Amino acid sequence: MEVLRSKLGQALLLWFEGFREACCLHRVFILCRRSRKLLIRTGQCFLLNGLIFLGSIFVLKSVVIPTLQWILPDHCSQLGFQEPCPFGGILKFYSFLRHGLIQLFYVLWFYPLYVFSLILSNIWYNDIAKYGFAAMGRHEPTVPDPSSQKDTLQNPAYIDKRAGLGGIVIGIGEQVYSVLLLSFFFLEVYATGFIPYIGKALNFLLLSWMYAYYCFEYKWNFSELGLDKRLDFFESNWAFFAGFGNPCVLAIFFFSPLVSYGVMAILFPLFVLTATGSEAEQVIDSRRRKWKGAGLGRLPIFYAADALSLRVSSLISLKSQGQTQSNKAL
Repeated sequence: MEVLRSKLGQALLLWFEGFREACCLHRVFILCRRSRKLLIRTGQCFLLNGLIFLGSIFVLKSVVIPTLQWILPDHCSQLGFQEPCPFGGILKFYSFLRHGLIQLFYVLWFYPLYVFSLILSNIWYNDIAKYGFAAMGRHEPTVPDPSSQKDTLQNPAYIDKRAGLGGIVIGIGEQVYSVLLLSFFFLEVYATGFIPYIGKALNFLLLSWMYAYYCFEYKWNFSELGLDKRLDFFESNWAFFAGFGNPCVLAIFFFSPLVSYGVMAILFPLFVLTATGSEAEQVIDSRRRKWKGAGLGRLPIFYAADALSLRVSSLISLKSQGQTQSNKAL
């Protein structure tokens, strides 16, 4: 019981450290002052996703829909008549026409804007992380060895520089596998929302981990950190990353899907920059020293997604080998 209480206390402290790190948004202003390119890219994200995307939703809800309801009413009281209404058929047609025009607005404006914003924002996020990483003055990639409680991500003994054709092939393979892994994890997060009673809470927790991983992934990519090491570090410090991801999810958890996307598209680059400027490794290491090297243990957050990704990778590999052998036979 004493051990459980101690582990719970450690988890809460690491969660608080992660939450505090995510809220250090002053780092964004510091980095933007150091890099004009970073300031411009961040401003473009705000302009596209804030002013244009969220602004369009505001105009639709506040101007377009009320105007259509005034022009095409669906209640007799709006026409000055009492029940029973002599224009029932016309009002039903008005209602159908109004809903059709609103859906047309979504199809011709919102959905294309959503796709355009999604593609362009993802390109800009990479630029923002790159400029932020450069503004931090970090040029030497460093990697962790999470199996050792005394070493951190910034220990130069674990520098992993990839060079040559073999390194390029390994890097491409890891990127493909990472896309598979995160895609399956996203499906897992989505599916948990349908679990009765605990689904919402579990969905919130998994979303927190997912966004925390996304935020730190840019930094780890520029640090040339191997996928196995970043997963090991992430799962070994699950409480810290749950805390870091909580503010990201709290900002969008109670909105509709389109509004949630718009809000996250504005906030996500800020959290990416916060993660880039974070000294998470040092924070975690300092806590471990106080606990005399004792950790919480690794939590297999990505176990299901990893197993599915391995299965898919194996099937693709077997299929490609079969095609190669058949081509040789011919």
